[in-house]
Amino acid sequence: MKIPQFMAILLLLSLMACGDGSGGETGQYAEAYIENKGSDTIVNLALAWAETYQAQHPQVSISVTGGGSGTGIAALVNGTVDIANASRRIKDEEIQEARDNGIDPVEFIIARDAIAIIVHPDNPVDQLTLQQLSDIYSGKFSNWQEVGGEDRPIVRLSRETNSGTHVYFLETVLRLGDKNNTTLFSMDTLLLPSSEGIINEVRQNQNAIGYDGLGYVPDDLKIIAVAQEAGAPYILPMISTVNDKSYPIARDLYMYTAGNPTGAVKAYLEWILSTEAQEIVAELGFVPILAYNP
Repeated sequence: MKIPQFMAILLLLSLMACGDGSGGETGQYAEAYIENKGSDTIVNLALAWAETYQAQHPQVSISVTGGGSGTGIAALVNGTVDIANASRRIKDEEIQEARDNGIDPVEFIIARDAIAIIVHPDNPVDQLTLQQLSDIYSGKFSNWQEVGGEDRPIVRLSRETNSGTHVYFLETVLRLGDKNNTTLFSMDTLLLPSSEGIINEVRQNQNAIGYDGLGYVPDDLKIIAVAQEAGAPYILPMISTVNDKSYPIARDLYMYTAGNPTGAVKAYLEWILSTEAQEIVAELGFVPILAYNP
């Protein structure tokens, strides 16, 4: 059947519009969708990145959800996510499980973070060593008086076990970086599902102590200065003390893909590592990797 001339013109214009996409990269990934899931530490940063990137590339839709590093990595292992966010490194057994499913995880360091120790502003304690923190969270110390504070019980707050921050804190603080150390969180430690949960509890409870990514800590809570050991200087977490490695509780933040990324996912990760995206890292209180020299 012969197409009327005006219909042919409309069809041609429609095809041209679909192929244009405002030029450059925009036309490469028409209707691209990226599923991004995992670390609650990274979720606000990932949302800010996604919002900025989608404004520049309206043909790309990015879904960002939290749930913890373990949740994101499990989704990657099962092939249900494009990018997994993690505040800890993927474990050997998770890599093997992924490979058993035909997936080869590829790691990207996308920012750095300091873990801040937080207490109520009325708590007179200003500084603690890593050993004191280990003794608090293991249950050896149960009263603030034992670390120079008032005669009050210590209420321990932690993230839940599927959190990468929980795993990092266990390995770095409770076990002091010793792989042979088997110290565990005290049984009465209150496990909370989110960074916001820890912040809200510390805000309401003068006896509480918690930990959170520096980018999440509001101005109305007190941040404790931490020393590597007794006699060492007490250091507050900030970009400069992460970069010079003087703050002892700092870590890399990660994104993982199933194999080397291609198409829209590759373009998005390249943008995340750009100066523009790393400026957003600094704005949200994290440490840009472009300013970090290992």
